[in-house]
Amino acid sequence: MKTTACVLVTRPLADAQRWVAQLQAAGLPALAMPLLEIAPQLQPSELALWWQRLPQFSALMFVSGNAVEYFFKGWSGPWPQDLRCLAPGPGTGARLRSLGIAESLIDEPAQDAEQFDSEALWQVIAERPWAGRQVLLVRGNSAQSDGTRSDGGAGRNWLAEQLERSGAAVSSVAVYERRSPQFSSEQHQRILDASRDGSLWLFSSSEAISHLPAGLDWGEARALATHPRIAQAARMAGFGQVLQSRPALPEVLASIKSAFHE
Repeated sequence: MKTTACVLVTRPLADAQRWVAQLQAAGLPALAMPLLEIAPQLQPSELALWWQRLPQFSALMFVSGNAVEYFFKGWSGPWPQDLRCLAPGPGTGARLRSLGIAESLIDEPAQDAEQFDSEALWQVIAERPWAGRQVLLVRGNSAQSDGTRSDGGAGRNWLAEQLERSGAAVSSVAVYERRSPQFSSEQHQRILDASRDGSLWLFSSSEAISHLPAGLDWGEARALATHPRIAQAARMAGFGQVLQSRPALPEVLASIKSAFHE
């Protein structure tokens, strides 16, 4: 049976479903194909211990919306008055606002920043007086095939290094875990079809690309990446055509529409 080309959204399921809904509302054929699974890393009692320590920190750096979601599970406040929240992009910032964190306490790249990442965030906060301040990095871990875990993020490590060079003491806590999904036979077939039917893979994570099934030829496949590092990972994986876009929805939509009308 011939399949129809569509946009395959590879974010974790909840995020993928939100993006699919937005793409479909814009008239684009889209399908959720999560290449990452997200699971909590800490028990409620462990989270509570971190909440008790909040007054000792000057800022919390949340690496993603998932970091916000899993750090705040069960949270009932109030948020310390002067504790700042650092967000690498508008999605993370929006999650913080939805939980009642004051706008004045959130630092994030400008809406028109070229990229939403650690480097863009650092441009906003680099001149702050970090010497002697304590910062908590709220992140995820990646489950490895050998049973070990890694933080899996060059950008977040880079930001921690910048803060430490500026005199801050950086601690970290992993509140969620990223895992490779287990594909059903139907998903395996759809992935195989999408490697050659003109579908467009939407990648917002280099790690997601590494979770594609092994042994497939991606030479006829197309990818749209939302960051230069992700685009490079797609090329290394063998994708025949790799496009790049800012991660903001309007630019992603424009790039997809252009790809489907070439």
